[in-house]
Amino acid sequence: MADYQTLMRRAIELATAAIATDDVPVGALVLNSAGAISGRGNNQRERENDPTAHAEIVALREAALANGSWRLDGHTLVVTLEPCAMCAGAIAQARIQTLVFGAWDEKAGAVGSVWDILRDPRNPYQVAVFSGVLEEECSQILREFFKAKR
Repeated sequence: MADYQTLMRRAIELATAAIATDDVPVGALVLNSAGAISGRGNNQRERENDPTAHAEIVALREAALANGSWRLDGHTLVVTLEPCAMCAGAIAQARIQTLVFGAWDEKAGAVGSVWDILRDPRNPYQVAVFSGVLEEECSQILREFFKAKR
């Protein structure tokens, strides 16, 4: 098993970088089946004026290009915040094998908080989910970001 805490720390670094463009600090990494990072992303909605530019989507796009295919079977996605419904759908459609996330999103989370898209038995693409990895650290960066906004 990969060292999810070390990987989450790398995702936190990506999340922190999003603050410079006034984007919500969320970071994501995709690891290929050999365990090498094949995709990186952070929220870029503000920077790109793109409502779909969530960290997960950015990382999945980069990984698909590196993989030479949109099918990311055997890949792992590590993200600092529980994915929303859009991102959970993209994770399933990309055939991601494992999802690792840090903080829960009680308002829009789609992997257990509000919905559970990835583990819904009707979903034909089942994903192994590991939640709460460095949860406090991942939550803290979000709390600080939103506190500064108020």
